[in-house]
Amino acid sequence: MLVLGAGERAAIIEKRMRRNVDRKYFDLIGFVSIAGDKEGFIPDEKLIPLDYMNDLFTFAENNDIDQLVIACDERRNMLPVDLLFKCKTRGIDVTEILDFIESETGQIAVNLIYPSWVIYSNGFANSHRFKTNLDYRLNVLLALITLAVTWPIMLITALLIYLEDGRKTGASVFYKQTRVGFDGQPFQIIKFRSMGIDAEKNGAQWAVTNDMRVTRVGRIIRKYRIDELPQLFNVFKGEMGFVGPRPERPEFVNQLVKDIPYYAQRHNVRPGLTGWAQLKYPYGATAEDALEKLKFDLYYIKHRSLLLDLTILIRTVEIVVFGKGR
Repeated sequence: MLVLGAGERAAIIEKRMRRNVDRKYFDLIGFVSIAGDKEGFIPDEKLIPLDYMNDLFTFAENNDIDQLVIACDERRNMLPVDLLFKCKTRGIDVTEILDFIESETGQIAVNLIYPSWVIYSNGFANSHRFKTNLDYRLNVLLALITLAVTWPIMLITALLIYLEDGRKTGASVFYKQTRVGFDGQPFQIIKFRSMGIDAEKNGAQWAVTNDMRVTRVGRIIRKYRIDELPQLFNVFKGEMGFVGPRPERPEFVNQLVKDIPYYAQRHNVRPGLTGWAQLKYPYGATAEDALEKLKFDLYYIKHRSLLLDLTILIRTVEIVVFGKGR
């Protein structure tokens, strides 16, 4: 694989795919500096001196290049279109950097997106029938099956929370919180309470790893995601599905929409109990983590299908069974 570009856009490949494990499906030959690229982003030893306007096809053929990735900062009148066409007709794949990152990492590079790519690229489309009728019925069926299997666990969990601090304080074993759902509409999410009753006496806070506000019972039910089981009732009400972007609090959403491009687009699908981002990205509690998760959420939204949903569900069950959750 050869990257045409050595500026800011190309540097994303260099930064995000610098480990061998990130490049197990391709061999990166190097980067070719293109006129208009910003300088200083790629180390000199990784640059390939090439007269790309005249010798691109010859170089690709002589070095057994299978794929050319277009990652230049300015492409208008900067690329050898005839030679790229020749490469493509001779079996060399020519790929835009957004599509390359998407296929190799399972996420969409939010900072590279431009509106026309979103509108004209494949994906991001599901039939109205799937999103409303069939989707809802499948989720309700799954929720009924899950409830039939897990109700004893839910009963024991409620009892343990009550015995730990609910009996003394009179606090409910459940915790309701406003979240932003489909089409940006707020709804009340239901969870087993895993924190003390004064967890947010200082206002809304990101939950963090090893959060001191979490109770002893809370640590266990969070690890195995038992605290999420009451959200089955949100599924029955049609507010959530089994798979989708995790719903966030409005206090955080209002700021994230301002800071992160395309963040609001995650509300174009129903939120879920689990999602692609939860499988692919470790637990995070900052705006930077929200940006990384958005990249996976947009990938899910673009490629949403019954098969992808089943894959996410199966992998989630594996995480829960082996206690690999937060």
